[in-house]
Amino acid sequence: MNLIERKAQIEDLPEIIFLLVDDELGRKRESNSKEVGKSYLEAFHKINNDPNQYLMVICNEGKIVGTCHCTLMPSLTFKGSTRMQIEAVRVCSTVRGKSVGSKMIELAVKWGRSHGATIFQLTTNKERKEAIKFYEKFGFKATHEGMKIYIL
Repeated sequence: MNLIERKAQIEDLPEIIFLLVDDELGRKRESNSKEVGKSYLEAFHKINNDPNQYLMVICNEGKIVGTCHCTLMPSLTFKGSTRMQIEAVRVCSTVRGKSVGSKMIELAVKWGRSHGATIFQLTTNKERKEAIKFYEKFGFKATHEGMKIYIL
């Protein structure tokens, strides 16, 4: 595979959304409409216009096969360190197990380091047992209990 990383463009949104839907948890919470919804468009523009955000896509032969969303977060803790949150990590089901995810995490960490991040964190659903094993191979550890509230 000839994997190329780049910043997502607005025309990539349908393929990115497809990747978000392309798993058992995503099917329950994402919209699989042929037309990109207004909320996705608004979110993309917020991400794209913020220098602390990087919506990455990984392409193979012109097709998007992976995506992740990186967010730099300046912090007063750990002596004023910068953290990087990695979220929405998705690899196309047809290429899982072919090192796309590994390459993407390596590139995300490289991007974060180049922007001063010294702490890297992510969340993954507890149901994603394979994802947890995957992240542990990179040295990620479940050091905290994550909590969320959904206010709709």
